[in-house]
Amino acid sequence: MNDRAVTATPLGTDDLVAIQRLVHRYSEAVVLRDGEQWADCWADDATWDLGRGRPVHGKPAIVEFWRSAMAGMKAVVQMVHNGDANHDTVDGDRAVGRWFVDERYCRANGERGMLLAHYDDAYLRHTDGKWRFSSRSLFVHYHGAPDLSAEFQNTAERLAGGHG
Repeated sequence: MNDRAVTATPLGTDDLVAIQRLVHRYSEAVVLRDGEQWADCWADDATWDLGRGRPVHGKPAIVEFWRSAMAGMKAVVQMVHNGDANHDTVDGDRAVGRWFVDERYCRANGERGMLLAHYDDAYLRHTDGKWRFSSRSLFVHYHGAPDLSAEFQNTAERLAGGHG
């Protein structure tokens, strides 16, 4: 998790399960191309950072960016693996977490690939009681051919240097 989470207060079971469900709803929406479900995962003033130096701010811009990216995909499957989350504030309405994902895709042009990565997240409990992403930052470990022939980004040297 990000540095703030190291000293954060563990979530209660109900909040942890609610955040797990949020993370899984996000990935399910990617697979099903359900823009409404995917958009509902975000707070209004959220930030989405895919690590390319162009973070996207605000739910409308985030959703527009996602729709544009999905238009270039013929098919995509995103799976959530291990992860955790902790409270980030005393009031209990903010939390932080990290979740590892595996994405397999076929672009509209036929190119096939795989992404192995993790998201560092910040969550906000909305006035309706539902948790939503207030920020999501992607850290790529591998992005390339499905046969794993491309270079891994999370080498021991990079990790020792504090990247990701």
